[in-house]
Amino acid sequence: MKESKYSNYMQKGRSRSQPPSLDARDAIPEHAAMKALSLPLAFLTLFVAGPLLAVEPPAATPPRFVQDTFGIGFWVAPQTDENLDARYAEIAAANFTFVIGLCGAGSPAPVATQLALCAKHGLKALIPANDTPPDQLPDAPALWGYTLVDEPNTSQFPDLGRKVAALRQARSGKLAYINLFPNYASAEQMGVPTYAEYVSRFVTQARPDVLSMDHYPIFRPDRDGRDGYCRNLEVMRRSALEAGIPFWNFFNTMPYGPHTDPTEAQLRWQIFTSLAHGAKGVMYFCYWTPRGDEFPKGGAILTADGRRTRHYEEAKRINAGLKNLGPTQMQLTGLGVRRVSPKGTPSDALAGSPIRTLSEGDYLIGVLRNTDGRRAVWLCNYDITYSAWPTVTFDAEPGQVLEVSPKTGRAERVIDDSPDLPGLQISLDAGEGRLFLLPAK
Repeated sequence: MKESKYSNYMQKGRSRSQPPSLDARDAIPEHAAMKALSLPLAFLTLFVAGPLLAVEPPAATPPRFVQDTFGIGFWVAPQTDENLDARYAEIAAANFTFVIGLCGAGSPAPVATQLALCAKHGLKALIPANDTPPDQLPDAPALWGYTLVDEPNTSQFPDLGRKVAALRQARSGKLAYINLFPNYASAEQMGVPTYAEYVSRFVTQARPDVLSMDHYPIFRPDRDGRDGYCRNLEVMRRSALEAGIPFWNFFNTMPYGPHTDPTEAQLRWQIFTSLAHGAKGVMYFCYWTPRGDEFPKGGAILTADGRRTRHYEEAKRINAGLKNLGPTQMQLTGLGVRRVSPKGTPSDALAGSPIRTLSEGDYLIGVLRNTDGRRAVWLCNYDITYSAWPTVTFDAEPGQVLEVSPKTGRAERVIDDSPDLPGLQISLDAGEGRLFLLPAK
């Protein structure tokens, strides 16, 4: 992302401290002339123009990065030179799957050390490319790819497109990772008037293999940024679907600026609403608390001196379920999201979805399709304070509706959480989401 391991934190910190607004590939043309060349003309050419020259076949397109595992990552790797093996074991124990950036205090740990530790502990790594020529970048099985830049302006997109292509050619199959601004960035920061145009230009000019952005909603009674977060996810969902690539997003884990310290329910809400939109990766901001004036409260998953906060156990619990749900989530394509508002009529929001009826409440419903043709539904409790217990009717026979278990990862028959009450009762903790599979239709 940025060259200085501390200035990058502060750069991201400045962007993230801005209050969120509550509003708001190339086809090869056929050689028609060659196809139309008649036999007599071709035969005549042998004598008049000499022997036909051999036509070189077009160069093979290097393999692009293909994500095969649901990503659970974070910003700010351990900022220490001591006990790195134990630190990476700690990351793996919290059920993370990849690490972004290098670790180290006085100086970054050698890349080889980090990649060895990731391989040992079953993690993947995204390391800074900086300005190293692509053919001189390190490579290893544990290396998922290279970070190029964080929150670029549209003026940088053409050059980023060249860098992505060069890296793809030199290190085929590896990811050239670029993270975008959130939708509350200013027009001056983005370089265009609207966020939709910002993302569209990025896809067209940079030709990425993954879309990624960071958005940190404010959770305060007087200033609720959750709807803006979902609007940002919707732009990512549509753009990723059109480009045929996955999308990831960062979410907030710590107090800073106007942001309160998220509760576990608020962590769940940020993650499950991302999954409902079809995200293939979620990333915590931050894992290790950066030092500096921007983050005086600390409070990330680990403190600036490496002590675990309450967020460590929270992340460990949530991530365990994500790892089990991940294989199924990787097979899903997000088709749309419905919001069932406490003040709205559920039937209006549910029209055309796999859910026929839903008792009144505050819900977000993700409609997705599995690669095997089955339909999928994420049912999320939009409320971050109270649990919900909706009565649900799916448009399939009860025995045909399956739930993907966050404990096992298997698709199992749905269990009625209140069998003594009429209808199917689904229990949802505050901010929780549950994933259901239905037959193709």
